[in-house]
Amino acid sequence: MTDRSPIRVLIADDQDMVRTGFRFFLDAQPDITVVAEARDGEEAVTLARRLRPDVCLLDIRMPKLDGLEATRLLAGPGVADPLRVVVVTTFDLDEYVYGALNGGACGFLLKDAGPTLLAEAVRAAAVGDSLVSPSVTVRLLKHITTAQTQTAPQTPPVPGPSLPQEALTDRELDVVRLVALGHTNAEIAASMYVSLSTVKTHLASIQLKLPARNRVEIAAWAWRTGHADSSV
Repeated sequence: MTDRSPIRVLIADDQDMVRTGFRFFLDAQPDITVVAEARDGEEAVTLARRLRPDVCLLDIRMPKLDGLEATRLLAGPGVADPLRVVVVTTFDLDEYVYGALNGGACGFLLKDAGPTLLAEAVRAAAVGDSLVSPSVTVRLLKHITTAQTQTAPQTPPVPGPSLPQEALTDRELDVVRLVALGHTNAEIAASMYVSLSTVKTHLASIQLKLPARNRVEIAAWAWRTGHADSSV
C-alpha cells in the first residue's frame, strides 16, 4: 500500500496495557497508523468526531460512556456521516455482539482473537467491509434469529432490512449464503469459482438491493429470512 495513505485508527480502552499493545502492533503495520487513544467512551466520541479516523476500535466496558453507546453516537442509523467502528472486547456475550452490530459497528472482535485478526478487522472496516470473530459469527446470527421466532414481539429486530427473495439473483443469493456462514471475500471467490472483483460486484449490488450498510446486515438478513442454510 505504498501509494495509499495509512489507515488512521483510534483506540479506546480503559486499560493502559491493552491500548499500548494494540498501538504497538498496529503501528508496526506499514498500512496502519494509530492517531489517538481514549481512556473512556466520552473521550473516544470527542476525539473521533474531531479527528475523523478511518477506523475506531472501541472496548465495551469503559467509564463515563460504554462502547455500545459510543458506537451508536459515532455509527448509529441516525448519524449523518457515520464513522467505521470495530468493537473489540473480552466478553463473548450475545447481547454485546447484537448491541454493537445493531448500533452500527461494522465489526466485532474478541481480544483473544490475536493481532493478525485485529489488523484484518481494521483493514476490512477501512474499505467498508466487516469482520466478526469467527467464533461468534454464525452462532450469534443463528441464535438471534431463532430467538425472534420463539419469543414475543419485544425481541428487537435483527439489524438489516426485509426483502422479497426474487429481488436477488441466484448468484447473489449464493453470495449472501456464504457471507452469512462467515466466509471472507476470498473464500467466496474460491467457492464460486469467480474472481475477487466479481464477488465485490455482487456484494455492492446486494447492499443496494436490500439495502444494507455492510456484510453484517447482509448476514443478518440471510439468517432472518432462511437464506443462510448451507444445505440449500
